[in-house]
Amino acid sequence: MKIIKVCGMRESRNIQEVEALGVNWMGFIFYPKSPRYVTEVPEYLPQNVRRIGVFVDATVEEIADKVIEFGLNGIQLHGHESPSFCGSLPGKIGKIMYEKTGEARPLFLIKAFSISCGSDFDAVSQYDGTCQYYLFDTKCNTVGGSGRRFDWRLLNLYTGFAPFILSGGIDEESLEDIKSLCHPRWMGIDLNSRFESAPALKDTEKLKPFIENFRKHIEL
Repeated sequence: MKIIKVCGMRESRNIQEVEALGVNWMGFIFYPKSPRYVTEVPEYLPQNVRRIGVFVDATVEEIADKVIEFGLNGIQLHGHESPSFCGSLPGKIGKIMYEKTGEARPLFLIKAFSISCGSDFDAVSQYDGTCQYYLFDTKCNTVGGSGRRFDWRLLNLYTGFAPFILSGGIDEESLEDIKSLCHPRWMGIDLNSRFESAPALKDTEKLKPFIENFRKHIEL
């Protein structure tokens, strides 16, 4: 089954509504400059999907605190985090968790990369073996997504082994192009701004039919 990740969640009721649509992962953004920045734990956190924390050049301690506070299952890094930082991060967080709570649990790591041309994949190869997943997004002048798509034909140039999530400007009209994706490492999609009625507020009337059609036509 392909992964459907909905990112930029914040409001309790909206979290429940999106969870009910059968998504797999849900992203919470811990970057203060983002309009989807989560400042406090919502009254409701998803119980049946994996919780992903999104960070930009945060310290190990900052990430660990959010892992504990939000019960995160995965960490998504969007900054200039080095391969060595990524490789050592799960172990360091596990140690902090054990010191603070008396227990630790496995975490998976996603490293995001901005793509606009084939040479952008050169940087990706440096992270081989340090992350469980990559996320490929559209290159823009600001940190985070642009709400636009890059040329998906460039994905054919990715020859790495880590599975990747596809992000950037995916909306209802993307289904036909998604159907043509056949890369063996393509693992799923990341949805955000194109399905919002306001920052951090997802429009479930738009999300529901998209998810149904994705499951029906992509996973035949």
